[in-house]
Amino acid sequence: MLAEIITIGDEILIGQIIDTNSAWMAKQLNLIGVSVKQITSVSDDEQHIIEALELAEKRADIILITGGLGPTKDDITKKTLAKYFNMGFRNDPGALEMVRQIFEKYKRPLLDINIQQADVPDGCEVIVNKNGTAPCMWFEQNNKIFVSMPGVPYEMMYLMDDEILPRITSRFKLPFIVHKTILTANIGESFLAKEIEEIEDSLPAHIKLAYLPKLGQVRLRLSAKGDNETALNKEVEVYAKQIISKVNKFVVTDEDIPLEKAILNLMKSNGLTLSTAESCTGGYIAHLITQHPGSSSVYWGGAVAYAYELKESILGVKESTLNTFGAVSEQTVTEMAEGAIKHFKTDYAIAVSGIAGPDGGTEDKPVGTVWIAISSKHKTVAKVFNFSNKRIQNIERSAASALAMLLNLLKETV
Repeated sequence: MLAEIITIGDEILIGQIIDTNSAWMAKQLNLIGVSVKQITSVSDDEQHIIEALELAEKRADIILITGGLGPTKDDITKKTLAKYFNMGFRNDPGALEMVRQIFEKYKRPLLDINIQQADVPDGCEVIVNKNGTAPCMWFEQNNKIFVSMPGVPYEMMYLMDDEILPRITSRFKLPFIVHKTILTANIGESFLAKEIEEIEDSLPAHIKLAYLPKLGQVRLRLSAKGDNETALNKEVEVYAKQIISKVNKFVVTDEDIPLEKAILNLMKSNGLTLSTAESCTGGYIAHLITQHPGSSSVYWGGAVAYAYELKESILGVKESTLNTFGAVSEQTVTEMAEGAIKHFKTDYAIAVSGIAGPDGGTEDKPVGTVWIAISSKHKTVAKVFNFSNKRIQNIERSAASALAMLLNLLKETV
């Protein structure tokens, strides 16, 4: 069973909003055994939408559409669908009642433009949207299913969870799709592929291996499709164990979680605590860590210290160190990390100081120069990195490198 997702809206194509709907829908479809063939974003243009529908109908069994169902003139999805299916319009009583209830709830006047939202193509099945005024519409043509939903994420999610996914699962006999993820660090994608080449070549046709690289990490995902979920899980586990055994020193975890969460889990299980001392990353490392529930059992806090005065007063960096070597130096970042352990009383600390850019560089310390230090109560390691002249990329790369260095030090002692 194949699905295609079509998102409609100029705001997506000009980058004004990020299309989170497609990623969420694809994940939910995968969980019930539906494979997504393609994801397409189109403009608020009738001909563009029709062409996308025609192509999707050739490729997929289920076409899920979001966006363009609002009450204003730029929302043309409903009219375009009526033209595509050669249908007229009717006013749906259930949809109209939901619009009335919503406007009564918020004590707002019901305008003609809002009443018209209950007008739907006369050949569709209406699925009442309990969280908004735009109805969901279900069409069937040539043994293909088309579902048009609002683009507002929480409205779409409720409709998918409560209506669309249950209808699909009850109507079709779907295969099971299972995944197993292995997170690796400190090895490049091509080197990793070479290491596990023989295992990959031995995989049966119904099991696929994907490489998902990201800033010093490579996520390996084994995916299998079939009718017996238990057997698939056992089979995938066999190949996962072979991969882990082959590249064990690079394996972080066999859970589908990000690197910082894997580190948190490792430190929590060993009763260890962590603090941060950040300059050029501006608290980004702390953000990555604290976005996970339960992080406070490991992460005690930290400092974002750009000014020399704060590096001295909060982290205990010596004035002579800053004056002699500068803020972006091995000596300063080492004292930042060791000062964090001393002042925040943690077992480990991360310290970062660098020139994120786009300006501020010098001949001997160009933009992208970043020093990172990781300290435990018994050891400190420091390393310099030379990244690009792109500020956001430098911040993200600094954080990823710092986490990888912390993991390496943890592996030495845990």
